[in-house]
Amino acid sequence: MRVEEIEIVRSRRRTLALQVTGEGHIVARAPLRMPLSEIYAFARSKEAWLDEKVALRKALASSQQPKLTADERKALLRQARDVIPQRVRHYAPLVGVSCRSVTLRFQRTRWGSCSSTGGLNFNCLLMLAPSEVLDYVVVHELCHRKEMNHSARFWAEVERVCPDWRLHRRWLREKGSALLRRV
Repeated sequence: MRVEEIEIVRSRRRTLALQVTGEGHIVARAPLRMPLSEIYAFARSKEAWLDEKVALRKALASSQQPKLTADERKALLRQARDVIPQRVRHYAPLVGVSCRSVTLRFQRTRWGSCSSTGGLNFNCLLMLAPSEVLDYVVVHELCHRKEMNHSARFWAEVERVCPDWRLHRRWLREKGSALLRRV
């Protein structure tokens, strides 16, 4: 790792954070007035962790599956239209909410979202994930109909309906980025 190669993004944040992007680049997110020497010293203190993450990201990128073809996207969209609304109908009464609409898209960064008007959006790539992970995302978004945040009350509601949510969230964090890169 060469500290000169670290991209520095300054903002009004209070703390310093290091990130390794999907391409294996290191980004330091720093407070506006933090000295460069402090940023570089922090990066050097995390050098082993950074080297490990950069190597992992580069290995994942090299073993990456190809982008979806137009036919594959159409097939996934058809499958998502059959499966996801049915899962929403199954889980909505268990959560104790209703939903106004279900929209399906191919997204590069999100698995799902919930609008303040009650519309739910889901990523068609969920069809490539295990069914338990899909169900977790459906429950997660339905719980936002009760709590439009990620408070303790929100997570308690998710856990009530999906007790293993942590496992599914971990799967998305560890393996989901490979799916998102297929768009």
